[in-house]
Formats: sequence, structure tokens, C-alpha cells
Amino acid sequence: MKKQPVQEALDLLWISCRSGGKILVCGNGGSAADAEHIVGELMKGFRLKRPLSEGEKEAFGAVKDGKKLADALQKGIPAISLNSHTALLTAVGNDTAYRMVFAQQVYGYGKKGDILIAMSTSGRSVNVLEAAKTARVMEMKVIGITGETFSELGEYSDICFRLPARETYQVQEYTLPLYHALCAMLEERMFG
Repeated sequence: MKKQPVQEALDLLWISCRSGGKILVCGNGGSAADAEHIVGELMKGFRLKRPLSEGEKEAFGAVKDGKKLADALQKGIPAISLNSHTALLTAVGNDTAYRMVFAQQVYGYGKKGDILIAMSTSGRSVNVLEAAKTARVMEMKVIGITGETFSELGEYSDICFRLPARETYQVQEYTLPLYHALCAMLEERMFG
């Protein structure tokens, strides 16, 4: 029996994270805000507490106020929003081309087995496509999130969620519960 796309995406994320991989996320406009949101859910506790192990806490005993620091830290799922690096984005956009702002970061941060979550409501955003192409060449997995129309981003995605809308704001409204579900399920697998 074929797995559902959400289960397939969860499995890709889990395999990558379990083997020391990271998740890179990108998009434009509202999808850029979603990229930031996804990273926020992954890098610290989302629905579950993620305390450090006793061994990890013990290691902090070597520094001043280490217990307090260790008690405040949470285990994270390594994730980077490619939208966050303003100086790098503007340098690449100015010195190379705006279409390369995410691809350059995928090339610099990514490695085989990592995941790229690429969001484009139209599925045609050139900078997101260049990132997906770069990820594929680097043997990363690509999870695409688009509107319902067939798009080029789907061709470069291992899994592409074609959400049932064409209007940008509606695609974005469907995107939120999708990534919240994926983040919650991944967190449960890793820390539950």
C-alpha cells in the first residue's frame, strides 16, 4: 500500500534528522514568513518539552551558572531559514543575481541527505526553483509546497504538496496546518 504524502514527507524528515541531517527552508513573501515559522517550531519545543539529558546537563556544570543554562536549553531539530540572512541575501542578489539567493545557501549549507522545504504558491518562483535544482544535484531531498496547479517546482520535488487553491492567500492558509502537522509529528518521533 502506497504511503500518503504527509507520511512520506515525515519519513524523509525523520530519516534525515536521525542521521544528523538538517532542514533548510525557503520561500518569498508570505512563504518567507512561513519559512521562519517552521524553523521556530523545529529549533525549540513546539508541542513537547525537550529537556537536555542528564549527561548533557552535567556537561554544563563546568561553566558558571551552567545548571541554570542547561535547564533553560531545549533540544532542537536542526533547521535554517534561508530567508534570514539579510546581508548574504543582498550580497548574492547584488553581486550575482537575485535568482541565486537561496541556491547559494543550499550549496553552502546543504549536504547529501539534508532536506529542503521549498515553498512557492505558484510553483514558479525562480529563486526557489534554483534552490530546488541545487538541492537535487547535491542529493538532498526536496519537499515542495505549492498551489494546486502543476508547476516546475513539483518536477524538482521528491514530494510536492499541491494545495487545493490558486489564490496566494488561500494557498498560504492551507500551508500553515500542513507544516504544523509535519512539525508536530516529527517532534513526536524525535522526542515523544
